[in-house]
Amino acid sequence: MHELPELYLYRAMLAERYAGARITAWNFHDKLVDGDGMEEVIGSTVWYVERRANHLVFHLDIGKRLVLYMSNKSYLFSGAPDDHGCQNAMLTIGFGDDRTLAIYGLNKGDVQLLSVKAVEEQLRGYGLDPLDKGFNGDMLRKRLSKKRSSMKAALMDQKTIAGIGAVYSDEIMFAAGIRPDMRANSLSAELWERLYRAIVSVLQEAISHGGITKQPMHDQDSLSGGYAERLQVYGREGEACKRCGGTVSKVLASGRKAYACLSCQLEQ
Repeated sequence: MHELPELYLYRAMLAERYAGARITAWNFHDKLVDGDGMEEVIGSTVWYVERRANHLVFHLDIGKRLVLYMSNKSYLFSGAPDDHGCQNAMLTIGFGDDRTLAIYGLNKGDVQLLSVKAVEEQLRGYGLDPLDKGFNGDMLRKRLSKKRSSMKAALMDQKTIAGIGAVYSDEIMFAAGIRPDMRANSLSAELWERLYRAIVSVLQEAISHGGITKQPMHDQDSLSGGYAERLQVYGREGEACKRCGGTVSKVLASGRKAYACLSCQLEQ
């Protein structure tokens, strides 16, 4: 799945370019059979776009929601219909003669047209949004402190916290000084507060630097992917820790691959 910073940036781009725009064309690849029967989106207007867990939700004026599930292979490109970045997409949505939204890497079932009730039923199983105004350290501790899994697995549990995956879980734990293989039920009150602050600061910094996606969102996009150069531990096995000079290692945490500096992140 895409993680929260990348989806936040996609939503911002979509809101800027397509809020209030009328859908005039809808074309999908033959393999995307669930896209069939959705022609009623043609002629509808996008009121606004919402980010929900690992989904992008288009609120349409026909009283329905166009829901896109964004896997780690899917990406968006916004441009003119004849732009190279809009060619051979799994799904293209036209907005007049000069604007096209191309969506790549979709699988069957990744795009749906749902009622408001159906959207809520489908997405209600996801956990807290780390950027929600109500998210705080006490809430984080109550949700995770009884888990016996590793901190890596706990942070990636989408039913508890939505939007944190393999990359940002490692970066968050590094920022908090917590090993990914520590048990969630072993953290002190001080560590829970450090973890909460790290979640907020890492995600916000990643957003401000464009996340880690390799695909530009449009031809003038100079922001996307900028955070990849600022990663502290993820994917840096064998390299020097930027904080203490130790060596970044790859470890297993509840069967999951994780990256950490064992010199400056806490012992189990």
